[in-house]
Amino acid sequence: MRDGITTPLEIEAGVYPVDLWYKHWDGRAQTNYGATVSMMNIREILFNPDYKPRDPAIFGAAICGLMDPKDSRATMKWSTQVATNKQIAKMKSMLDEGLKQGALGVGHTPGYEEFGITSRESALAQQMAGKYGRLVGMHGRFSSQQPPTSGLLGTAEQVAMVAAHGGGLIVQHMTAQCLAVSADCQALLDAAYAKGHQTIAEVYAYTYGATIVGADYLHPDNYQKNMGRTYSDIVETASGKPLTKERYEKLVKTAPSTSVTFENAKKEDLYKALAHPTSTIASDSFPYVMKKDGSPATNWDTPFDAVNGHPRGAATFSRILQLVREENLMPLMLAISKMTYMPAKFMQDNGVPQMAHKGRIQVGADADITIFHPAKVKANATPQNGGLPATGVPYVVVNGTIVVKDSKVLKNVYPGKPIRLPVQH
Repeated sequence: MRDGITTPLEIEAGVYPVDLWYKHWDGRAQTNYGATVSMMNIREILFNPDYKPRDPAIFGAAICGLMDPKDSRATMKWSTQVATNKQIAKMKSMLDEGLKQGALGVGHTPGYEEFGITSRESALAQQMAGKYGRLVGMHGRFSSQQPPTSGLLGTAEQVAMVAAHGGGLIVQHMTAQCLAVSADCQALLDAAYAKGHQTIAEVYAYTYGATIVGADYLHPDNYQKNMGRTYSDIVETASGKPLTKERYEKLVKTAPSTSVTFENAKKEDLYKALAHPTSTIASDSFPYVMKKDGSPATNWDTPFDAVNGHPRGAATFSRILQLVREENLMPLMLAISKMTYMPAKFMQDNGVPQMAHKGRIQVGADADITIFHPAKVKANATPQNGGLPATGVPYVVVNGTIVVKDSKVLKNVYPGKPIRLPVQH
C-alpha cells in the first residue's frame, strides 16, 4: 500500500476454489480484492488431488501454493501433464463453477505449462470468458524472440481465440514474453482492438521478472537460446545470489518452486512498451520470502528489510512516477491513467461493472485515492532489498477510509471490499 495501491487483483494465475478465496479475505483486507478463476490451480487439483496449499490467502494459485520449497506434497504436474478429454471436460465444469461464484474471468498461464497445456485449453479459457462476457488474464505461451516459438506467436494464439469466442484478453507483462518483438505484439493487440476485439497489454516497470526456478521458460533451451540470457541472469531471491549451472540444476530437481528473479526484456523495448498509448501498467507482484530461509513472508509485522522479492511488489507505481519525473518517460497524466482509469475501464467493458466506480475521482465514484508528491515520490526497493517501501506517498484512502497516514500503514483497519460478480446459484 505504500506504493499507492488500493485495488490489487489476482488476474493472471487466478484462484480456485473461488468462493473459499473470497471468504478468506472477507473483513480482513486493507485494500479491495478480486480474482479470476485459475486454470493453473484447476490443473493441479485434477493431476494432484491430494495437494492443498497451506495458506488460504494463496489457496487459489498453484504457483503461489508451491512457493514453500519444504512442502513435499507439491508437484509440477500442473505444468507438465497433458490433459485427457475427460479431464478437459472436468476443467470446463470447474471453470464454469468459478465463474458462477463471481470470478472476474479466467486466469490462463500457458507460459508456465508450455509442454503440458494444449491450445484446446487456451480455446476453453476464452470460450468460458466469452460465455460470461468476462476476460482472460494470460501469461503467453512463449517467452522468446526467436523462431519458431516467439512471444508474438504465443500472443497470436490467444488473440485468435478472442476472435472466435469473444470475451476480453489482458496480455500480462507483455514485454517479458515478447522481448525484442514487443512492439509487434503491441501492434497485433491494437489491430485486433481496432476491429472490435477486446485486447489490451499490461507491462511492469522492470527489465527483470519474478517466478519459480522450475518455470518452463527458464529452461536453458529457451532462456539461453530464445531469450538470449544465461544462468547468472537468474537470481535466487532469498540469498540474492546469481545462479550457476550446478545450482540451477539442483534447485530444479529438488526445489522447483524456489523463488527467483530473472532478466527478460531490454530497457529500450520495455520503455517503448510502457509509454505506448494503449498499454496499461501493473505490478505483477509475487510473494515475498524471508531472507533467512526462503520461507513465505506472511506475518504482518515482518520488517521490510527482513524479506526479499521482486521490487515491483513494493515500487512499481512509484518507479513509474519517478521515471516520468527523471527520464520524461511519458506525460504524467498518461502515466496516472495507465495505472488507474485505463485498466478500470477495460475491466468495466469486459463484465466487471464495479470498475465503473474505480480509477477516477468524480461524484459517485468509490473513494479510493492515493496522494503523492510528484517531486518527491521515489521507489526505494532494490533487487537486494525488494521489500523497502516507496517514499513520497503520504496518504492512501480505500473506500473513504485512510489506510496509509503520514507514510505509515495503519493496523487493524480493513475497509477493503470484494471486486466480484454476483454469485449464480
